[in-house]
Amino acid sequence: MDRMADRLKARAEAYVTREWQRRGTFAWAMTPLACLFATIAAVRRATFALGWRERVKVDVPIVVVGNVTVGGTGKTPTVIALVEALRAAGFTPGVVSRGYGSKGSEPRPVTSASSASQVGDEPVLIARRTSAPVWVSRDRVACAKALRAAHIDVDVIVSDDGLQHYRLERDVELVVFDQRLAGNGFLLPAGPLREPLSRRRDATLVNNPFERALPPWPDTFALSLTPGDAWHLADPSLRRPLAQFAGTRVLAAAGIGAPERFFATLRAAGLAPATRPLPDHYAFHDNPFVDETVDAILVTEKDAVKLGAWRDARIWVVPVEATLPARLIALVVEKLRGRSPA
Repeated sequence: MDRMADRLKARAEAYVTREWQRRGTFAWAMTPLACLFATIAAVRRATFALGWRERVKVDVPIVVVGNVTVGGTGKTPTVIALVEALRAAGFTPGVVSRGYGSKGSEPRPVTSASSASQVGDEPVLIARRTSAPVWVSRDRVACAKALRAAHIDVDVIVSDDGLQHYRLERDVELVVFDQRLAGNGFLLPAGPLREPLSRRRDATLVNNPFERALPPWPDTFALSLTPGDAWHLADPSLRRPLAQFAGTRVLAAAGIGAPERFFATLRAAGLAPATRPLPDHYAFHDNPFVDETVDAILVTEKDAVKLGAWRDARIWVVPVEATLPARLIALVVEKLRGRSPA
């Protein structure tokens, strides 16, 4: 029953995602609700812009990496790459995140050993990949202050998502899109936009730009995501190039915002996997692959952090590395150095 529910949820998500790419019957039917959403969102933004609600400035610069669309666009690999780039530029970065599905509302630290069910899957992945201080809370202002109190050496904070968390004053905003860009251009629920496409930002990154030309927006950069060698879940010291899976029975599974992007990456590497899209942030309480008759199962790193309670010798994890353009890094560093810590 649970597997059937998961499949139905994944199919529903896939249907809505497809409809958000065109202005069809679904989009037009949802337009009245989109108008209501637009009004509520505009009023909320105005309360901060007019000073009716307070923006809170933390005593170190804040860089927000987010999106104006629903679904995964590659924010987490971007955050990881940005943390490494800032470290290379001489900064000591920390990371704050909401922690999707995290338990409790008080700010809490995340380590590589933290449980994804307690603090969220993406924060655990960021902590493992960067070794930077990572804290989670629904209140990003409290989260940033708690991180700074615990790590006084941190001199810049990267917010994983939180573009619409206007209460947190920020110094740099980076908006990430994938090849779907703004879809049909409509606001929720008629389209994928959380905010108007025209909202200000310091730079735009487009993931998988090879699938279409970069849009003619100011300060727009190509974001390159490259898969690395797969590592074995039960024994991470075992590594295999993706090409070695060619000619075998492979299942690709992904519980991320855009599963098809992961599947396309594997096909580009020469594989022809069967695919299993799962709902975003899928919990993996039980092994959903027990009935699969395949030689190998390839999953994302985001999914892998939730597979600690059980083992399947067929599971291999495909890491992804984001490469940020040098001009983008220079833009961020220049803005940060122009804002001295308080």
